[in-house]
Amino acid sequence: MKPALKPSLILPLALAVALGAAWASPAEAARGFDVRDLHALDRVSSPVLSPDGAFVVFAKREMSGANGDDPGKASTSLWIRDLRTRDLAPAKRLTPVGWNVNSPAFSADGKWLYFLSAQSGTQQVYVMPATGGTPTQATHYPLDVGSFRVSPDGRRLAVSMEVFPDCSADIDCTVKRLEERKASRATGVVYDQLFVRHWDTWEDGRHNRLFVTSPSTGKNRPATFLVDSSIHSSGPGNVPSKPFGGNDEYTWSPDGESIVFAMRRADRQEAWSTDFDLYRYRAGQPLERLTFDDRTEANAPSPGPTGQNRAWDTGPVFSADGSKLYYRAMKRPGFEADRFALMERDVATGATREIAPDWDRSADGIVLSADGRTLYTTAQDMGEHPLFAVDIATGKVEKVVGGGSISSFDIAGDTLVFTRNSLRSGDQVFVTSLSNPQAERAITPSASQVLPDVAFGDYEQFSFAGWNGETVHGYVVKPWNYEEGKRYPVAFLIHGGPQGSFGNGWSYRWNPQTYAGQGYAVVMIDFHGSTGYGQAFTDSISGDWGGKPLEDLQKGWAAAQQKYPFLDGDRACALGASYGGYMINWIAGNWNEPWKCLVNHDGVFDTRSMGYVTEELWFTEWENGGTPFDKPENFEKFNPVNHVAKWRVPMLVVQGEKDYRVPVDQGLSTFTALQRKGIESKLLYFPDENHWVLKPANSVLWHDTVNAWLKKHIGQ
Repeated sequence: MKPALKPSLILPLALAVALGAAWASPAEAARGFDVRDLHALDRVSSPVLSPDGAFVVFAKREMSGANGDDPGKASTSLWIRDLRTRDLAPAKRLTPVGWNVNSPAFSADGKWLYFLSAQSGTQQVYVMPATGGTPTQATHYPLDVGSFRVSPDGRRLAVSMEVFPDCSADIDCTVKRLEERKASRATGVVYDQLFVRHWDTWEDGRHNRLFVTSPSTGKNRPATFLVDSSIHSSGPGNVPSKPFGGNDEYTWSPDGESIVFAMRRADRQEAWSTDFDLYRYRAGQPLERLTFDDRTEANAPSPGPTGQNRAWDTGPVFSADGSKLYYRAMKRPGFEADRFALMERDVATGATREIAPDWDRSADGIVLSADGRTLYTTAQDMGEHPLFAVDIATGKVEKVVGGGSISSFDIAGDTLVFTRNSLRSGDQVFVTSLSNPQAERAITPSASQVLPDVAFGDYEQFSFAGWNGETVHGYVVKPWNYEEGKRYPVAFLIHGGPQGSFGNGWSYRWNPQTYAGQGYAVVMIDFHGSTGYGQAFTDSISGDWGGKPLEDLQKGWAAAQQKYPFLDGDRACALGASYGGYMINWIAGNWNEPWKCLVNHDGVFDTRSMGYVTEELWFTEWENGGTPFDKPENFEKFNPVNHVAKWRVPMLVVQGEKDYRVPVDQGLSTFTALQRKGIESKLLYFPDENHWVLKPANSVLWHDTVNAWLKKHIGQ
């Protein structure tokens, strides 16, 4: 269902003084942090370095027109900072005022900056001089361009668009069919395989397809060539994948003559398969599969040095000379939370090897060092999300930057730029050198600097003996107005996934500081099944949703109260979403004694029903060891619906209509059970939200409703 003691940082003196002044103490600050602050803050993302490391460009989302409870309208622009200067002069806006843009990318020579914008009416690629000027539209399509990559020589673009597979490269064919459907008076749709809907969208027959074209020199549309042409009788897959895939799933070779991409075929097994393979496209040659499964296929090569893998292969990156291909691979088919290993493939021979087999962490995206000897990647680790350097030859792993959660990064020569967030601030852009990463400097402000009248709750990581005596970690966040000797009501937050983590990071949905800002203490436990503590720890929740995790939550709650006397265990509410919402339902029937109230957001009510109504079937089938018809006993073992008779605690239920991961019937069933039993309950229903509440005004309503529920039952 399926994103400690404060770290010390070595900063320039002027910046350290500025940060120290901004972190006001409760006595100096006027108030705590609120959801309206959460949405008013600028959000920075997507930092990219010019090839010479002299400039960084990043995206910044700003809000305008805020009025009372209306958080206003968001717009995103690109900003540039000259890194050759050591002063603290702010970055300057690069893209025109009023444009909404995303996905910045430098050309290989550093002279041009490419990005996506819907300024023309559909989202297209634009290009402009890297240090400022007027943007020029580089693609002219009647369909949205979802992602792109510029070829190394700058002469071509790889772009993705949603098209009907049988239309092939004829873009106008897709446009015509969409217009015909819109004009038709009939609204019915016939399906003959899953997916019929995915995440928050009903399938309409279109797939993400990858094309190669030339940047437009006017309003013309240059010749467009289809990359991922049909290789299966059932049609192609999605490149990039739906719903969250991006241009990290494909890459140009250094000579610009080929593209390697990851794809899962869109056949009848798509809804229960995690089998992504890597393919190589070279103009004028048959599409080549680089990794493949062991099912018999007419176009699959005979078993050999390429290796066979029915699990997930993705994130290809070429070495500078094109002789090696690096990528990430899982080993177990059907398990979306398996460990992503770092792989090396010899392009000439097809021989593959794992680079760091003893590193028990799951790697994220790959960036290659300038000398080709090191892979840089991020990974969940002990409640944080640091940046690591992995030596390709030896597999030795070293932490480069920690102190919170690294959300994105880029490297040019010895220059490193990254965004980092923590329990105290949203993302900031930092720049440093790989040779001396401790000498980092922030080039965007922290939340405390932007909100000098707000006090944030201090936080600390703790550990305890959980299930089977094994070490489990958690975080405690103090209320903004903490005073020694006082006791405070508690918001006990339970993360989703279930293979996820509530650690030292910032969230725009479940942010502990919004509770600390209301005067609550916060407790979060990374129970068995959480990520960042080794793959065995992550694996341990599968088939045991209500077992080890519940024991960890119980022992963690007891350990937190013993260690932190300011926690008022008699005034506590438990809250969770997704798997966390499932656990709220499970707690309601199996551990309801400590809680004065519960909050369940998009949580599973009936695990057996969930196995039939959710869209990504691989998830429920892996977690329960089979299908609901082959293994019904597994789905019933930890099924909350079987314990409703013991429910007694007041519960707020939140549900989005467009949530197809944990569909609306699960939330409605929960609310029906509560109402029928006469338990105090409320339902907050969003007809226009998916598994997450994303619209700013809806988020304000969500937080206000949850806070009012907590205040009613535990005070403040």
